[in-house]
Amino acid sequence: MIMLTGLCIYPIKSCGGIDLSEAEIGEFGLALDRRWMLVDRMGRFLSQREYPLMAAIKVSFAGTDELLVQAPAMASLYLPMAAPQGAAKLPVMVWSNELAALDCGEDMHRWFSAFLGTDARLVCFDPAARRECSRDWTGDIVATTQFSDGFPLLVTTQASLDDLNFRMQQKGAPALPMNRFRPNLVLSGLDAYEEDYVDTLTIGAGDNPVVLRLVKPCARCPIPGIDQSSGLINAQWPHEPLDTMATYRANERVGGLTFGQNAIVIAGVGKHVQLGMPVQAELNF
Repeated sequence: MIMLTGLCIYPIKSCGGIDLSEAEIGEFGLALDRRWMLVDRMGRFLSQREYPLMAAIKVSFAGTDELLVQAPAMASLYLPMAAPQGAAKLPVMVWSNELAALDCGEDMHRWFSAFLGTDARLVCFDPAARRECSRDWTGDIVATTQFSDGFPLLVTTQASLDDLNFRMQQKGAPALPMNRFRPNLVLSGLDAYEEDYVDTLTIGAGDNPVVLRLVKPCARCPIPGIDQSSGLINAQWPHEPLDTMATYRANERVGGLTFGQNAIVIAGVGKHVQLGMPVQAELNF
């Protein structure tokens, strides 16, 4: 039996995640996921690829209308969930996509810049903006996302992580937790890498379930090598897990090493998903 065993959102792109027991499905995936982003002076997004210390920026809920942002040796920061009213619009870049975002103000700018040691301005996704996912992968389906790399959801499976960890431990490298791969949804009950062959996932039962389509394998950069608690890289195994993945996870379609699948929402906007929900998988061959 396939089951939903993990739910996580990352309110600020490339910063700490929040594990959930229940989440609402929206047009952009899970509510609040990648609604905010840090950018440099040119408006280009910052990530753990260049600033691994971003992993040490922790985000949690502070009541019903604020997020609490914390980092080592920094005063706590409170971030309103609502889009800032009357904020200046700034041009920003997420890879090749350019769009306007809302500036979250100078207090946020100073806080993030001080912690990361570089110019880091926090922006919020503009509700009036529209960022479409690549039709090269979604086909006739028009899907949108906020500040994710390209698609609203990332799905991984426990069996795939177990297999990767077995391979790593065979060479003496330490096992990795799932948070290294920063998924939104984690499934148990599928075989290792069976997600590579899934077309749609139906979560829950009844007349109006949540339906996701898995559209693109997720190509992996060095971020899975960064400890998501500290922002540090294991000095003894600095190139893991990519070195191990290179022996069996190369994918010509995306030109890289893959783990997990990017997904879009087909049905169920406004519905809630919960840990323990049953999942049906329809294969694409």
